[in-house]
Amino acid sequence: MTEVAVVTGAARGIGLATTRRFVNQGMKVAMIDRDADVLLEEAKQIGDAAVPIVCDVSIPEQVDAAVAEIADGLGACNALINNAGVADFGPIAETSFERWRRVMATNLDGVFLVSQAMIPLLAKTAADSYASIVNIASISGLRASTLRVAYGTSKAAVIQLTLQQAAELGELGIRANCVAPGPVNTKLALAVHTKEIRAAYHDALPLNRYGSEDEIASAICYLASKDASFITGQLLAADGGFEAVGIGLPALRS
Repeated sequence: MTEVAVVTGAARGIGLATTRRFVNQGMKVAMIDRDADVLLEEAKQIGDAAVPIVCDVSIPEQVDAAVAEIADGLGACNALINNAGVADFGPIAETSFERWRRVMATNLDGVFLVSQAMIPLLAKTAADSYASIVNIASISGLRASTLRVAYGTSKAAVIQLTLQQAAELGELGIRANCVAPGPVNTKLALAVHTKEIRAAYHDALPLNRYGSEDEIASAICYLASKDASFITGQLLAADGGFEAVGIGLPALRS
């Protein structure tokens, strides 16, 4: 029986890289994204193994419709990857409640809504094979930084939500883990990180470079797989060592 993955935020970046890696492993993937044009084009490029589903994960009715489509069309889910997210950077004093809620609605509410709606399908699949949830947080959920009050707080909450999922869903045979990427060469990062910001990140990272989307996808796919069958409730920081060095001065490591 063909294994099935569900990936949110699958139209680009880490979600798309993860989708491609699953497909290369012989899985079918339900690609969820609210950007219909990009989603349909990328799914077309991947081929029959990709099933595009247009859905805004922050809207309960759309989530329920998407999960019903997955159940009817694919009938299973071995791996749910909650990757959909938005970024909003700005000072606390200038972050309106509207901006705060926009970030929380996708980054946190979306993870809760999709995971909750998928529980029956994941539990059914776990009984026959295996099932896991991998939530995508961020290094910003582990260490504070300026201009990330909404984004960092949302990602910290995703880490705690992962622990709640692991504690409650384990008895159903569903594992739940979390990946916290550090600086990654996504289109967003390339667009908003100036030369000076990139240089500063390079100095702060023990590996002295940004990660790639495929490197993060590799970590995600490992935690989602049967190879990680006794791992649940864990956080994997795929960050080039960024978290490990804390706020130490790069000059002291030279």
